[in-house]
Amino acid sequence: STPSDIFPATAGLLSLSRRALRAPRPSSLPARRGYRERSPADSRKDLLEIPLPPWQERPGEPLQAKRARLLYESRKRGMLENCLLLSLFAKENLNSMTERQLNLYDRLINEPSNDWDIYYWATEAMPTPEVFENDVMVMLREFTKNKNKEQRLRQPDLEYLFEP
Repeated sequence: STPSDIFPATAGLLSLSRRALRAPRPSSLPARRGYRERSPADSRKDLLEIPLPPWQERPGEPLQAKRARLLYESRKRGMLENCLLLSLFAKENLNSMTERQLNLYDRLINEPSNDWDIYYWATEAMPTPEVFENDVMVMLREFTKNKNKEQRLRQPDLEYLFEP
């Protein structure tokens, strides 16, 4: 038995797709679809950026509370790439950061209104603005390079928080 015998309704589709595979492409059709290298300039008129409240430093926040908040904020970004990158970075670095570095990290992950900017800066796809160019950004860029070739496919479990 053939697929046409088992599924008679799809027999016409199967023969159509076989004919389409054998038929030469008309010269009037473009060889490639899409706008690669010939795209019109993006006017960015459709870009909607929602204003966020300005970032404010929290000078009286206890260090343990700041670390816990930054850990949470590193895990809940709204964009998977940054959730993975920042949660793993936070696990490895937050506990050894000084108060000054914690404040720099806090500003880095909370001041930019677009998470893609953070991702592009960390992966060096775009230059980092001078205001964020500091030792924490250097640490994040080094971490992003993943020189040990670790698998970074999911966020770390939180059990490590309860280890001595």
